[in-house]
Amino acid sequence: MDLNFHSVTLDKDACKGCITCVSRCPTKAIRVRGGKAKILSELCIDCGECIRVCPHHAKKAVFDPFDQIFQYPYKIALPAPAMYGQFNNLDDVDYVLTALKMAGFDAVFEVSQAAELVSEYTRKLLAEGKLKKPVISSACPVVERLIRVRFPDLCENVLPVHSPMEVAARIAREQARKDAGRPDEEIGVFFISPCPAKVTDARRPISCEKSAVNGVLSIGDVYPRIVGLMNKIEEPEPLSKSGIIGVSWAGSGGESAALFNEKYLAADGIENVITVLEEVEGEKLNDLEFIELNACTGGCVGGVLTVENPYVARTRIQMLRKYLPVSKSHMTDQEAPHMDWEVYLEAAPVMKLSDNLTQAMEMMAKIDQLTETLPGLDCGACGAPTCRALAEDIVRGYAREGECVFLLREQLERLANSFTKQQ
Repeated sequence: MDLNFHSVTLDKDACKGCITCVSRCPTKAIRVRGGKAKILSELCIDCGECIRVCPHHAKKAVFDPFDQIFQYPYKIALPAPAMYGQFNNLDDVDYVLTALKMAGFDAVFEVSQAAELVSEYTRKLLAEGKLKKPVISSACPVVERLIRVRFPDLCENVLPVHSPMEVAARIAREQARKDAGRPDEEIGVFFISPCPAKVTDARRPISCEKSAVNGVLSIGDVYPRIVGLMNKIEEPEPLSKSGIIGVSWAGSGGESAALFNEKYLAADGIENVITVLEEVEGEKLNDLEFIELNACTGGCVGGVLTVENPYVARTRIQMLRKYLPVSKSHMTDQEAPHMDWEVYLEAAPVMKLSDNLTQAMEMMAKIDQLTETLPGLDCGACGAPTCRALAEDIVRGYAREGECVFLLREQLERLANSFTKQQ
C-alpha cells in the first residue's frame, strides 16, 4: 500500500498561481508559493474539487490505463451504476455489459448488484439498533476522508460496511476462483469509476489492509471504447443482476431510498456535505437514523471522470428505472463475510506540529498570536486559504509574515511615513 498516493495531482507547468483552487479546497489542502500551487498530501482527500474549478486545467486525475487489464489472464469489469447514465436511450444495461466483454473483459460484475446487497445488509444492521445514530454512509471515500481530517469525532457514526465497489470486487474474485478455476494472481478486477477518489480508495483503502480491486479505470476513458461496440450488438448476453435499488445508487438519494426508512437525509456537493456534517457534530440531526452524503454534485453521476452532464445522466438513470425490476440480488451466507470492515475509521494525524508536546504547545501559542495580528479577511492573496492557515505556515517555516499583502502594505506605509518625517 502506497501511503503517499493521491489520485488528484498538480501539473506545475500549467499552474498560473491564480489561487482559485485555494479558496475552494474543502480541507484547506492547497497553498500557492512561488507562483505555483502546492497540494498538502496529509490534508488532501482527493475530492476533485480543484479539478473542477481550475481555469488552467493544472489539476489532473490519475487513473489506470485501459491496456493494463491485459496484464491478467482473467479480467473482470466492475462498472459503477453511474456508467449507465452516460448512454442516450439506454433501455437495457445488458448492452453495456456485453460491450465490456467485447472490449476485452472475461466477466462482468455490476457494482449496482453489490449495492443491493449492501442496502440489504444496512437495513439489517439498522434494525438491530447497535449502530451510533445518525449513521453516516460509508459509500463515498471522499466523505470518509473528510470526516477523518475535519470531523474526527464523527468517525464512530460512519457505517462500518465496505463500499459496493469493494464488496463487488471480493465477490467477483471469489466467483472467478470457484467457477473459472483461476488462481488469485491470474485474476484482474477493475472498477470503472466516475471519480478519482475511488482510485485512491483502491490503492490506499481505509476499511481494509488491501483492496480486492487491482485497478481503477475512468468512465470517460472506457466510454468511447464500448459505445461503438454497443451499436454492433444484435442480442446482448443476459448479464445484469441488479434492479432499481442498485442502479439508483448512481444519484444522490438512491442509497437512502433503498433503506425503506423515512428518517434519512441525502445531501450532495462538497459544500453541502460539510454543512450537514457540522450540524451532525453540533447534535442538530439526532432525530435522523441515516445520512447519505455524496461529495460530487448529483451523486456519483457528478464525478469528474464521467463524460455526461450530471443532471442529464441522472435523468437517464431515472428513465432506465422503468425497465428494471425493484431488485435482483439478495444476501446469502456467502456474501455476508465480504461486508464488514476489517479496519475501523480513525482520525487522521494531520498537520502535527511537533513530536515534542511542549514544543507543539509553544508553536500553537505562536499560531494564535500571529493569527491575532493578521487582518482576518481570509482573502487568499497570500497563497494560504485563511489567515490562520498562513499563521500555521509561518510557524512551520513554510511562509513569511511579509506574504500577507495587508501587513506588508502597513509596513511600507510606516517606512514611508518614517522617511517623510526624516525629510
